Amino acid sequence: MLGKSIRMERIMNRSTGRTVIIPMDHGITQGPIEGLIDIKDTIDKVVDGGANAILLHKGLVSAGHRGGGKDVGLIVHLSASTNLSPDPNDKTLVCSVEEAIRLGADGVSIHVNLGADKESDMLRIFGKVSKSCQEWGMPLLAMMYTRGRKITSQFDVRYVKHAARVGAELGADIVKVNYTSSPETFREVVEGCTVPVIIAGGEKVETDKDLLEMVEGSLKAGGAGVSIGRNVFQHKDPVKIVKVIGRIVHDDYPLAKALREIK
Repeated sequence: MLGKSIRMERIMNRSTGRTVIIPMDHGITQGPIEGLIDIKDTIDKVVDGGANAILLHKGLVSAGHRGGGKDVGLIVHLSASTNLSPDPNDKTLVCSVEEAIRLGADGVSIHVNLGADKESDMLRIFGKVSKSCQEWGMPLLAMMYTRGRKITSQFDVRYVKHAARVGAELGADIVKVNYTSSPETFREVVEGCTVPVIIAGGEKVETDKDLLEMVEGSLKAGGAGVSIGRNVFQHKDPVKIVKVIGRIVHDDYPLAKALREIK
């Protein structure tokens, strides 16, 4: 579909087929945390760093993701929960594909926690959103995590590759999952998924080296890029860290060289 192809090129780099997405949807889950208090300033910084796309909830789109002559892809997040809930793993639909289109979105995203008590509801939402995306030619990013009583580790390749496959099976155009700690195991995730796979940044890492090793490892396994939030917008220099991540993702920058540049 032509419309979807055009929108995908605003999310993925057309030359490399990879992407650097900066999600800033954490305010609903955690409130106005560090790095997201002045959302416009943060958006300006990650755009200056060269992010391919940013990810926001609908109420923050007016913060000006394309203001001042800057240009970046926009993904509107459709699902949410707060950490005040009795079950924070239960993600509900808070925006529609049609609303996102009216906001000028280039893509939409949903969050699904496989293994959670309300997994069936989240899969039902996934199916509904996927159908709308197919009708409108809207790219769909599925954030697929494994969180529940049966999950011993959400980074275990057995669960992560299952989550990625579910995302592809239900119609996602891009799947976002946890990194499985090594290129060898992450390759199983990529090989078992029929659409591009990108990695989540996860919790705040201790060092830039930890972060960049994860980025490089996912690419070596065939990954299609990253979707990194806190480790970017809470970084001491968000502009620089986005630039360095972008060079690794799009230019296959050597890790040692990237680490020298971030110091």
